[in-house]
Amino acid sequence: MKKHKVTFRFETEPGKELTVEINQGDTVLDAAHDNNIHLNHNCGAVCACSTCQVYIDKGMDDLPEISDKEEDFIDRAINPRINSRLGCQCVINADIEVTIPDQSTIIGH
Repeated sequence: MKKHKVTFRFETEPGKELTVEINQGDTVLDAAHDNNIHLNHNCGAVCACSTCQVYIDKGMDDLPEISDKEEDFIDRAINPRINSRLGCQCVINADIEVTIPDQSTIIGH
């Protein structure tokens, strides 16, 4: 199976960077949780909330196109940006770089 790299940065820890290798077809949320990186996911990864929002720093064009449903939930997220996506919807088909927003104001798991 083809592997890709996901580089995580953290809004609350400037300068910290962690790169992990994952299987093609996994999501950003999978990559985080498989590597003990905290990223909330209250709805269980079914695109029904906004808690797994991430900022895509590099690789946006390699992700599946954003759905209307995902866009609606991003609009409800804390501090959404033009490069916001939901980690559960970001199926990885190439190397990607993401920043995890501050998780401290999100109630969840």
